[in-house]
Amino acid sequence: MATISKEDSMLLVGPDEENSRLDRVLMRRFGEGKRTLILRLIRKGNVRLNRRRAKPETRVHAGDQIFLPLSLRSPEETLPARTRVPSWLESIEVLHEDDVLLAVNKPAGIVVHGGSGHQCGLIETMREHRGLPELRLAHRLDRDTSGVLLMAKNLAALRLLAASFRERSIHKTYLALVAGHMYPHAGRMHSRLKKGAVRGGERMVVDHAGGKESVTDFQVVYEGCCRGWPFSLLALQPHSGRTHQLRVQLQREGHAILGDRKYADRSDLRQYRSLGGRGMMLHAWRLRLWHPLRQQPLEIRACLPASWKDWLSERLLDESASSCG
Repeated sequence: MATISKEDSMLLVGPDEENSRLDRVLMRRFGEGKRTLILRLIRKGNVRLNRRRAKPETRVHAGDQIFLPLSLRSPEETLPARTRVPSWLESIEVLHEDDVLLAVNKPAGIVVHGGSGHQCGLIETMREHRGLPELRLAHRLDRDTSGVLLMAKNLAALRLLAASFRERSIHKTYLALVAGHMYPHAGRMHSRLKKGAVRGGERMVVDHAGGKESVTDFQVVYEGCCRGWPFSLLALQPHSGRTHQLRVQLQREGHAILGDRKYADRSDLRQYRSLGGRGMMLHAWRLRLWHPLRQQPLEIRACLPASWKDWLSERLLDESASSCG
């Protein structure tokens, strides 16, 4: 019988992995290339969920603990010795730091953790170069999304944050530039999303029967035109944490996020690039939460990237931030 030894490592299931299959969680963390190894280890009992045997199809929940053998170490816990300091590290803006929390303004183009073709990401780099070996991600941002990224400095704080995400007591506000002028100017987007295989690779798709419920409130903050091409600035407040939720829902509404190479129409991408646009215009602007230990409200905001100034004036950026509440 397989047992858990002191050599095993542990992963904590995040809010964005709620109700996912155990094998899919591990494949997302380590890459599809380790599919065979992952399935074999689970079936042999070498991977434990909350210290119990589980099946590949077992559903996991935020805050669950996944124990891993040495043959499958967490990419968040493994970093080659004396890793070269990446050029972006010095430009990382620390938004909040105390005894148990660390929040930074993540630049677009940086993966939050290693795996799937990336040797190491932001969390591994921060852990090593800030001397915080227990630093863990409280949530995730896509590679091309910028903004507030929250981390916990110890496991106790991480568990409290995971519970807060699960109970939806942590509130996120994103800002996005989208194609066209959206009507109505405020409302709620409902959809049911699941991962699907489509031409060009795997991505999230709408499935009214088998998808997971996904809900987002939106508000139009500003409408403008660039050389006759209409665009809008939106404030978005997701009430669920599905993969690519905002990107899929806005594309379904006919207002894809500017620069979204996975979901935007090719014509919109060509127009965006012809106007000098680079990168995806989605920014995790604000995070509101109840501090896990101090028991007081905490609000963390991240300034917009410089590239947004090509589309919005400084004055408008300030006004937009104020109007988002």
